[in-house]
Amino acid sequence: MKRVVAIVFLITAFEAVYSVLTPLSSGATPANAMFRANLERTGVYKTQGIQRLHGVKWKFKTERVIEAWFSSPTVSDDMVYFGSDDSYLYALNALTGELKWKFKTGDVVYSSPAVADGAVYVGSHDSYLYAVDMNTGKERWKFKTGNRVYSSPVVSDATVYFGSADAYLYAVNAATGKLAWKFKAGSWIESSPALAEATIYFGCWDAYLYAVDIVTGQEKWRFKTGYRILSSPAVVEGTVYFGSMDGIFYAVDTKSGQERWRFKTKERIRSSPAIQDQTAYFGGDDGQFYALDTETGKEKWRIKTGGPIISSASTADGIAYFGCADGHLYAVDVATGKRKWRFNAPFGWMRSSPAVANGMIYFGSDDGNLYALH
Repeated sequence: MKRVVAIVFLITAFEAVYSVLTPLSSGATPANAMFRANLERTGVYKTQGIQRLHGVKWKFKTERVIEAWFSSPTVSDDMVYFGSDDSYLYALNALTGELKWKFKTGDVVYSSPAVADGAVYVGSHDSYLYAVDMNTGKERWKFKTGNRVYSSPVVSDATVYFGSADAYLYAVNAATGKLAWKFKAGSWIESSPALAEATIYFGCWDAYLYAVDIVTGQEKWRFKTGYRILSSPAVVEGTVYFGSMDGIFYAVDTKSGQERWRFKTKERIRSSPAIQDQTAYFGGDDGQFYALDTETGKEKWRIKTGGPIISSASTADGIAYFGCADGHLYAVDVATGKRKWRFNAPFGWMRSSPAVANGMIYFGSDDGNLYALH
């Protein structure tokens, strides 16, 4: 009996130690996934990063890119989903790049897909939000808004939340596509909503950041900036972080809507921040990639690139990944700000924000390809 107890104790102890020593996963990805990795939009991927670039594992060519590639890939259960300028939502095998299915919308897809409960949700310039079966690629339902849907949906508790250029934030039943409520803002909503503490946070072209109750759809507060907000907010420990086209990066208290601090850059901020270990990481149109202390707003470091940074940074395993208008995807050490490597793709701008999974980095480029680097 003592021997059995001792064996059980050793197994339990080993599992405890193993869980501490192996916090990162390189294998299975979550079944539910979305733009910026989670509901709070922190951009933090709890998986292994790429310390040293080996090259392109695979790339997939879409039909065409007329203007630009904005949609960012979402990885779920060894599948990668993304929209394209060619009006399609694609589903590929994330390990091989093999096409599983593609779904045609009525116009350009800048929205980034969310995956939840067997469905893929994505918006289109045709003014619809679509729910597509993740296995078959068949339409489950579509919801009509009054204008383009740039915003990337967030899904929680069987409800899909997203904004539209018709100035409304919508809450829609994820199973049926029926409207639960809608909230009227002052102008276009391109910002993708973040969800935390039963509250939806999103930016608007009217220069306000809004906080809206997820149950009632009623406004809790709004915070005024100097110009349009395209950046999607990130929420961590009672503070919402975001950039504005006024060139200022803001930290705002989630309860009161009062400013905690601000950091001034020299140009517009269109990218969304990644928040990890008391640090905010973001890029600006000034070509600088910044790391700020989230408590004080003080700069920790910055790195200069060769062009505007619209791509939103993703962090994994001590590295921040982001694309740039200079045609490179950058990998930067989050502690030091030193560049670890960069990847050069043809045809310039990289607006798509990278996703990290399976020991690979996934992102779209204006050359019409989705890349998987390893």
